[in-house]
Amino acid sequence: MNLQEKQLGQLRPANTTAASLYSPVANVTGIIKTLHVCNTTASSAKFSIYSDDNGTTYDESTALFFDVLLAANTTVQISMFVAMDNEAGNFAVQTDTASAITFTLFGAETT
Repeated sequence: MNLQEKQLGQLRPANTTAASLYSPVANVTGIIKTLHVCNTTASSAKFSIYSDDNGTTYDESTALFFDVLLAANTTVQISMFVAMDNEAGNFAVQTDTASAITFTLFGAETT
C-alpha cells in the first residue's frame, strides 16, 4: 500500500454554483482530513460542503455543512475523516458570494 499525504484540491468559486473540489481517480482511495475555508472579503459569506459518493448531487441530501456563515476576513479549519474510493464520487463546495471564499483540502491518497 502506498500512502501519500498532500493537498487534494483548492478552489475559489467564481460563482455561487456548487463545484467539485475533489474526486478520486480510478483505483485510488482518497482520505480527506482537513478543510480550510477562508473568507477573503470584507463581508460575511455563507458556505456549504457536500459529499456525494457516486455522483454530483449537491443539495441537502449530500450536505456535510449547509449555509454556514463565515465572518469577513476569517478562516476556519474543519477536521474530518471522509474516505472516497469511487471515481464517480465528488467532494464539493459552494458559497453564496462569488469569489469570496477559498477552499483548500488536505488529506491522503492510497493505491
